[in-house]
Amino acid sequence: MANVDQDSNLDGATEGSSNANAPLKRNSDDPGWNCGTLCDPLNKDAIKCKLCGFICKAGITRLKYHVSGLKGNGVAICKNASKEDKAVCVALLENPKEDKIAKRKREEEMRAEVEIEVEDNEFYAGSKKKRRSNLRPLDKFTNPINPEGPFLNMRQQNLLDALSKERTHSVHQFCARWMYESGVPFHSIDNDAFEKFVEAVGQYGRGYCPPSQYLLREPLLKEEVERTKGLLKKQEEESACNGCSVMIDGWTDRKRRSIMNFCVNSKEGTTFHSSIECSTDSHTGQFIFDYVDKCIEDVGAQNVIQVVTDNAANNLAAAKLLIEKRPNMFWTSCAAYTIDLMLEAIGKEGKFKEWIAKAKNLTIFIYAHHWTLALMRKFTKCKDIVRPGVTRFATTFLTLQSLMEKQEKLKTYVY
Repeated sequence: MANVDQDSNLDGATEGSSNANAPLKRNSDDPGWNCGTLCDPLNKDAIKCKLCGFICKAGITRLKYHVSGLKGNGVAICKNASKEDKAVCVALLENPKEDKIAKRKREEEMRAEVEIEVEDNEFYAGSKKKRRSNLRPLDKFTNPINPEGPFLNMRQQNLLDALSKERTHSVHQFCARWMYESGVPFHSIDNDAFEKFVEAVGQYGRGYCPPSQYLLREPLLKEEVERTKGLLKKQEEESACNGCSVMIDGWTDRKRRSIMNFCVNSKEGTTFHSSIECSTDSHTGQFIFDYVDKCIEDVGAQNVIQVVTDNAANNLAAAKLLIEKRPNMFWTSCAAYTIDLMLEAIGKEGKFKEWIAKAKNLTIFIYAHHWTLALMRKFTKCKDIVRPGVTRFATTFLTLQSLMEKQEKLKTYVY
């Protein structure tokens, strides 16, 4: 027992020394960490330059300015930085600026697409009566934003033109309140269509009335369908010119309904064509062939080059029927499905099978008890070790990668 304890202590000492010598850095893929290391694990902003020993107390961006040698940024210049180090840091600092400029230009172009033509007299929404515009040049800078107040004080402002931070914040509050009360996902705020809507409301001015539920369900929906069909003409022209591929995807939803989707892919992108619910049908090769053949006729047999499906037996049977009728088309196996089969085969190998089983036992134990799960998230800073993938076998290997990335934190969690 003494020998065992001694060996375990030596292993722990070796591991501790290796961890001590390892450079401390934040959990980030920023290449700037190649030039710096954390001075104190508890202070994430104090970074020591590996080149000259300078301690920067304002984060990794300041360290990049330090190494790059760019003047006028309120940080000392590194005297030991090579030309390669400076060039790398300059590029890291310039890329975000270029991205911001490109994003700002894209927003300006998108807002320029929105234009509401009005005459001197404006109209009430849904009314044939004209009304005089009561907007005055200084109204938007003097009238408070209060949608619950009288009509004369109800105003919709253009967020980009609002000069007062207080007024802009007030608009943000009403927008956020609507999202919270309606359960709108937060990422919807980045939708281009929403930004165009905000711009259109700003151009319209005060007194805008939102559409009724009937307008959204009937006329406006039909108009949007027609507009979408118009947008697909470019894809149809590309398919007629250079051909296209059709893709069949069968899946089961949460209600255990079997659904089959049909999509068309060309150089211009992938578009959804149609879908059928086939829960009561037998998915034979003849059934799949009939559905695919009908969709090919809708797209145009002269435009279709290949059909893409998975390698299931019924799909292969449908492929034989299709090739007999249309010998000029190709039936191609889905690459994602093929990769998934490869991962399944790799996972069955003895060496990988053992480690996958251990990883499953560990994750099942942690996630099966709320106290172990809470403790694990405490050490991993609320990050899960299970990473869901598109398929079951992809999830297995993504989880193994996640365990490798968090192995030091998990060791601390276990000890």
